[in-house]
Amino acid sequence: MSHVSSALEVPLDLPQPPTITLQSPKDYIFDPRENIVIHCEAKGKPHPSFSWTRNGTHFDVEKDSKVLMKPGSGTLVIDISGEKAEAYEGTYQCTAHNDHGTAVSNSIVIRQSRSPLWSKERNEAIVVQMGVSLVLQCRPPAGLPPPVIFWMDNNFQRLPLDKRVSQALNGDLYFSNVLPEDSRPDYICYARFPHTQTIQQKQPISVTVLNNSPEGEHRPGFMMPLGTTSTKMVLRGETLELECIAEGLPTPEISWQKDGAELPSSRTSVQNFQKTLKISDVNEGDAGDYRCTAANKLGTTHHVIKVTVKAAPFWVSAPRNLILAPNETGILTCRVNGEPKPKISWFVNGVPIENAPEDRSRKVDDDTVILSNVQSGSSAVYQCNASNEFGYLMANAFVNVLAEPPRVLTPPNRVYQVITNTPALLHCAAFGSPIPTITWFKDSQISIKNGDSYVIHENGTLEINVAQTVNSGRYTCIATNNLGLKENHMTLEVKEPTRILKQPEYKVVQRGMSASFECKVKHDPSLIPVMIWLKDNGDLPDDDRFVVGAESLTVKDVTDEDEGTYTCIMNTTLDQDSASAMLTVVEATPTPAIVYEKPDPPTDLELTDQTERSVQLTWIPGDEHNSPTQMFLVQYEDLLHGPGVWINLTEVGGTETTARLNLSPYVYYSFRVLAINHVGASQPSQPSSQYRTNPAAPDENPSDVQGVGTEPGNLVISWTPLTGFQSNGPNLEYRVLWKRKDVDEDWSSKNVANVSQFVVTGTTTYTPYMIKIQAFNDYGSGPEPKVFTGYSGEDLPLSAPDNVKIMIQNSTFAEVHWEPVSSSSVRGKLQGYKVYYSRVRGMHETEGEPEPQEQVLTFSGDHSKGRLPGLQPYSLYNVTVRVLNNKGEGPPSPNKQFDTPEGVPGPPSFLNVINPGLDSLTLEWGPPMKNNGRLTGYTLKYQAVNNTNELGPVKVKNFLANETIITLDNLNSSMLYKFYLSAKTIKGSGPIITEEAFTAMDTIRTQPTVETGKGPTEPPHPTSPITQSPPPPFHKVPPVGPAFGTVNTSVSEEGAVISWDYFGHHKNVYVEYIVENSKEDWKKELVNGSHWHMIKGLKPGTSYRVRVVARDPADPTVHSTDEVLVTVPAVPSRQVDIATQGWFIGLMCAIALLILVLLIVCFIKRNKGGKYPVKEKEDAHQDPEIQPMKEDDGTFGEYSDTEDHKPLKGSRTPSNGTVRRDESDDSLVDYGEGGDGQFNEDGSFIGQYSGKKEKDTHEGNESSEAPSPVNAMNSFV
Repeated sequence: MSHVSSALEVPLDLPQPPTITLQSPKDYIFDPRENIVIHCEAKGKPHPSFSWTRNGTHFDVEKDSKVLMKPGSGTLVIDISGEKAEAYEGTYQCTAHNDHGTAVSNSIVIRQSRSPLWSKERNEAIVVQMGVSLVLQCRPPAGLPPPVIFWMDNNFQRLPLDKRVSQALNGDLYFSNVLPEDSRPDYICYARFPHTQTIQQKQPISVTVLNNSPEGEHRPGFMMPLGTTSTKMVLRGETLELECIAEGLPTPEISWQKDGAELPSSRTSVQNFQKTLKISDVNEGDAGDYRCTAANKLGTTHHVIKVTVKAAPFWVSAPRNLILAPNETGILTCRVNGEPKPKISWFVNGVPIENAPEDRSRKVDDDTVILSNVQSGSSAVYQCNASNEFGYLMANAFVNVLAEPPRVLTPPNRVYQVITNTPALLHCAAFGSPIPTITWFKDSQISIKNGDSYVIHENGTLEINVAQTVNSGRYTCIATNNLGLKENHMTLEVKEPTRILKQPEYKVVQRGMSASFECKVKHDPSLIPVMIWLKDNGDLPDDDRFVVGAESLTVKDVTDEDEGTYTCIMNTTLDQDSASAMLTVVEATPTPAIVYEKPDPPTDLELTDQTERSVQLTWIPGDEHNSPTQMFLVQYEDLLHGPGVWINLTEVGGTETTARLNLSPYVYYSFRVLAINHVGASQPSQPSSQYRTNPAAPDENPSDVQGVGTEPGNLVISWTPLTGFQSNGPNLEYRVLWKRKDVDEDWSSKNVANVSQFVVTGTTTYTPYMIKIQAFNDYGSGPEPKVFTGYSGEDLPLSAPDNVKIMIQNSTFAEVHWEPVSSSSVRGKLQGYKVYYSRVRGMHETEGEPEPQEQVLTFSGDHSKGRLPGLQPYSLYNVTVRVLNNKGEGPPSPNKQFDTPEGVPGPPSFLNVINPGLDSLTLEWGPPMKNNGRLTGYTLKYQAVNNTNELGPVKVKNFLANETIITLDNLNSSMLYKFYLSAKTIKGSGPIITEEAFTAMDTIRTQPTVETGKGPTEPPHPTSPITQSPPPPFHKVPPVGPAFGTVNTSVSEEGAVISWDYFGHHKNVYVEYIVENSKEDWKKELVNGSHWHMIKGLKPGTSYRVRVVARDPADPTVHSTDEVLVTVPAVPSRQVDIATQGWFIGLMCAIALLILVLLIVCFIKRNKGGKYPVKEKEDAHQDPEIQPMKEDDGTFGEYSDTEDHKPLKGSRTPSNGTVRRDESDDSLVDYGEGGDGQFNEDGSFIGQYSGKKEKDTHEGNESSEAPSPVNAMNSFV
């Protein structure tokens, strides 16, 4: 005995050999800009260790610092930054080993993607005559993978393609015939290499089309392929691409056909203006001769492409894991197919089986390994390798020898709830070795066996085909093997279905009125119902006019937009029911200015020109009442067969007053006429006199003749009887005739009275019969009746479809194939096949669906396969197939299970940003609601968004599947970031979930302080916000959050400083200001990219209203801060009016007196010719700055024109180094330069003339400007 792993997995707490769970694809092309990641994951008990080979030899991972093997995994991460990536190309294979065996991965070929440059070439200019064909060769460099080719011009505009000008599969540009407009100097072939996302371009090709000797019209000829025949080989499962390009004038039309067979329409497409034929998912039946035909008005030509189909190995039945108890026997099968036939090789624990240690219990027979009487300790992993010239397949399958008592894997005490008359599935998944036997009991006493209402499946699941209330109760399953038993309990509750008892009704409501819909429902009392109303299959409008009651919907004040279909849906946790009704909105009919009424009835009816089958009727019209009569309707009453019933006979125009009436035999006629105008019909006229026609044989036979069996062994012949009007005479009867079709026998017949059916008994099952019905009365028989075909009664089909197979197409789509039943077993008209399928559980789940919903697809007609769409990835499914006739369904096929491969996961369940910091953000997220496979991790992409709404470069981080929180550091402060998170499986990444968040803000500003009368302590230098290096280029994104935050102001002598927080995206930000209470326009200054601004030139002592405004020409919205009031203080008076100071007046008088005395003395001395005793004066004062004067000329002693002109200390010197003689050498300006100079108490000036400027310790600032004399003097006070 054995058990396959698809039906029962070994619990991970039990010993088991390794199983490869994840590996990289066989052909791995890597981008040299990224790390190489070669996946190899495995499970086992104990956890396996991993090793690698490269190019067939051991690859020592630890010796290469650039290679890292992930902990607990065999996955390799190779860092190729700064390395030659070519050094790591090769063939890699992973081995997973533990105490119970060794599993190996596929051989993984690692190659570097390449995008080589175009070889340098010089393209000669092409000159051709109009009408000839032309080929522009592309010949791109060989890349890995191959590049995508397209043609453009110098302006990067794609060249237009049509049936005349087309691009071949190899990239060459073909012209079936050239035209003058094809002349251009810039035909450029581009090659885009997908992995590296690079584009290479060929040198431009110049084409000139001449018209001086044009080519005339000519028959088609093939430019590609050449000749009359060619060959093409394609592999099974790939896409076949056939191409035919023809030249000719006019441009030929291309068509395709397959010799001796039809093209498979569902897999065939024609592209490139009919020049390319594509057949997807090629199979062996697609081999053959394909003919392409090129035709124009001058003729046709053909080319035959002989297609052969080969096949790389593909699985018919891959080996599966075996779980065996000691002394049991198991079989491993490895069935493959391919063309040519693959060679099968077996390995044990990665070693060829012929080189493995001898095992007498093992026997190898081609694609089968038989293991007999296995013993403990003989667990191993077997590998099957099937290969041919086109590829290989390799599969691991372990043999695990265990002795394990039963354990029930389904959780205990589960409660199953189903609706009456639906299937119920109670699960009892168990494990043990030997495989345990499952038995079921109800209410702990009643033993349940396979029978009419119960089915016990191989996996232990108990199925109740049609659950009823009596099936409710407590169920027990017991798993037993020779090592023990284990039981599990569960409860089944069968609920009443939800049903709508009173459905909403169709309503016609005038505009402005109210409409009400009722929806009364019955449901199981233990289920909580929820009623939902929809309008046109969407949500109700968010409008107070729609009032939803407990079992009703009212629409108040109806408008034209309310017209539509309203649906009430009653949902419970188990089922639902729905019903719909239409609402039509009309307008109240306005009162007409002129009164229009129905016409009066016609009068004076008269019958004339009477014959056996016709009569003339005349009448006089009544008053039309302002509306012309549109027509007259003639009705009759049959006083013999239908007294009191008036039947329409004919219509005539509104201007006619007579009608010729065609009559039937054996009728007592009475006629009347109605007049009709656009308002309506008049009252009927008074009846005419009675007119009787004579009897005759029937003119027709019954209609709608059918023969349908209602039960096996009968044939019900039915028809629509003739009316008394059609009987044409008394005693109407029918002659029923029947006989088996295609059988040489006489007609059977039976005369029946005026009825509508006759039952023939004793017929064989579903046999065709020929049927005739003829009417007759006392005056003869009707015409020869038509022959109809009917079938005797059907019975339920006897057989179930055989050989049910599942072909997995992708993670959500599969094909089910079956062998059709024989026509004799259908026992009726074949209506088709029904496929029942349900999801048992996810492959990563240990328990099944609590209530798997069985889905049914019906494939009408004689089919042998069907498609199952909408499957859930990475799930286990059950499938059965039944044949269907008019009587019902046949027995089900044996239950077939299959599992879908992994798919991409759903989006993460949530993404939140928490704990924003100045330069960091913390993100947390939840796993996807649907993994659709084994979750391998997450990919986070994020980028900054600046305040002009532009995106920065994308940064990418990958995380393991168990990571759900991360802190991102080194972010910019006060910056918006946008995050994109997706989960991934081995199939790739799923949909993204996005989030946006700001880092914390740092808006500290330094504001100068103003003290009255002093001015700022230092010149105002506003400190800008903390900034970092300029970010890279950005891209536009929508604005997030408020535009402005807090606004701060300060005032200095130079102006008013305004600072603010800004989070908007507008391009143009202005500071606007206006004098308080002024009616002038606002003045504005542009301040883009800054968070502060200084307004200069404000008037002292004036108050201003200031605001910050953001505008964008592309956005009409204007964002503005609140207005703030800024007051510029008056300049404090720091000057003293020295003209009013007493000391200043005294000083000036003393100086004037001193000058006057000196002038007098000098004048006297000059007149006397003596010398002024300067030396004595100098000696007395001992002041080096008081210079002697020469006695001979009255100038200062020792310093004359003949001596060097050296400036006094503190005097200003021109740039040429000389003292300007036209300026005073002793001015107050020069005094002002002396920082240490001061006046004595007696008003005399002491100290040196000094040119040195020193910082005023009181003021604490510097000035590059020379102070004015007044200020200089003022500073000494």
